[in-house]
Amino acid sequence: MKKILILLLAAVVVLAGVLLFNTLSFHSKQLKAQAVPLYPTDDAVVQRLSRAIQFQTVSYQDSGKMDTSAFNGLHRFLKTSFPLVDSLLTLEKINTYSLLYKWQGSNPALKPILLMAHQDVVPVDPLTLPGWAHPPFAGVVKDGFIFGRGALDIKSGITSQLEAVEFLLKQNFKPARTVYLAYGHDEEIGGRQGALQIANHLEQQHVELEYVLDEGGSIISGIVPGVEKPVAIIGIAEKGYVSLELSVEEEGGHSSMPPKQSAIGILSAAITKLETHPFPTQMDGAGSVLFDYVGPEMDFGMRLVFANRWLFGPVIESQLDKKNSTRASMHTTTAATIFKSGEKENVLPIKAYAVVNFRIMPGDSVQGVIDYVKKVVNDQRITVATTNQEPDEPSGVSDLHSEAFKMVHQTTAEVFPDVLVAPYLVLGATDSKHYKNLTKNIFRFEPTRLDDADLKRIHGTDERISIESYKETISFYIQLIKNSNP
Repeated sequence: MKKILILLLAAVVVLAGVLLFNTLSFHSKQLKAQAVPLYPTDDAVVQRLSRAIQFQTVSYQDSGKMDTSAFNGLHRFLKTSFPLVDSLLTLEKINTYSLLYKWQGSNPALKPILLMAHQDVVPVDPLTLPGWAHPPFAGVVKDGFIFGRGALDIKSGITSQLEAVEFLLKQNFKPARTVYLAYGHDEEIGGRQGALQIANHLEQQHVELEYVLDEGGSIISGIVPGVEKPVAIIGIAEKGYVSLELSVEEEGGHSSMPPKQSAIGILSAAITKLETHPFPTQMDGAGSVLFDYVGPEMDFGMRLVFANRWLFGPVIESQLDKKNSTRASMHTTTAATIFKSGEKENVLPIKAYAVVNFRIMPGDSVQGVIDYVKKVVNDQRITVATTNQEPDEPSGVSDLHSEAFKMVHQTTAEVFPDVLVAPYLVLGATDSKHYKNLTKNIFRFEPTRLDDADLKRIHGTDERISIESYKETISFYIQLIKNSNP
């Protein structure tokens, strides 16, 4: 008995030593950078974004509803508003409505960089209009904010990048590294007519990029419990996408003589199986790298937990499981979004079908999702097929040790000295997925400060951006272009 106690005590001491060693070795990954003052901007930059918002460049699922005059109007506005960009950069219109600017660098040995945004915005639901403080396409400037659809997603990205280039041109800055600016026109419906065509065009010219920077993360407060500072979350990967249609056909008939299980019952049981058997959690995947960057900034107790995820993984998982956003970052998600069957209350339906949407973790695949669904449902009466929406495989994971990530990280630290930088997994889809053949370094970050209320405004009601944050965004792009040119 004494030997057992000694062995147990020794095991406890060893475990405590391992935990302590890992915690003390859990060093900060934040770059030391000298803060730079914001570059001077005037109220004209605000008015230019306001005017850009007023062009109703809406993307509809039915592409036939596209208002081409709105896109053409925006193009004319950009031409006159940024005269040095217009005269000194090369502009190609890809597939008529997408824009590709090229700022030629002096050193062809350096790989170009590509900054992205998109011209299109989502529609405004007429039922939400009473909730808007100002008309969604009026571009009202009031109380320190610029209001309107596209203020956050993402007309502000286009104008802030062009403001940055125009500023540098006025300073006679000449880049050593070529800079591309790419603005697709259909990101909100997949980007296949815009960003994909731009990427194909560059690939045909054998362009190899140092990095791509697109929308994705932002600077958000309160993202991780135990971290008081705002966190600039920079997307290093994004989930894939596939929607599957599950359907079943039965005989139908009169509801007075129902079978033991109707078409609706069979399909409902299948959906229930999928919801109660989620995909496995991935605690060591692209979604968890965020904790490697914020963990060392926590107090000792929280540092100990995140430095020893091999032991405390179940505890962390239980906490992440409490919020939809954090739970979704840890596994391929399952969302039943459409269910249709039946026409009359006393008639058994012959057919029932449902659409289930999956957002796929890096490391999983579209085919893997299909196989998993068939295995879980395990019902020969149910047909599983992809929908008309073309699926996307999950992206690769960008290299955190690359010079490209260092440029983005350093610039963020210089312009936003009060924030922490952390890589993360983008849960949605961006146009950057189309550039995977041009570079391994794709980052997804819009340098804008957002709070919880602002996050709900993206694609939502009363979209707006603060003037102060917008001016910081312009400074970020100025500094990033400088830092990317040795």
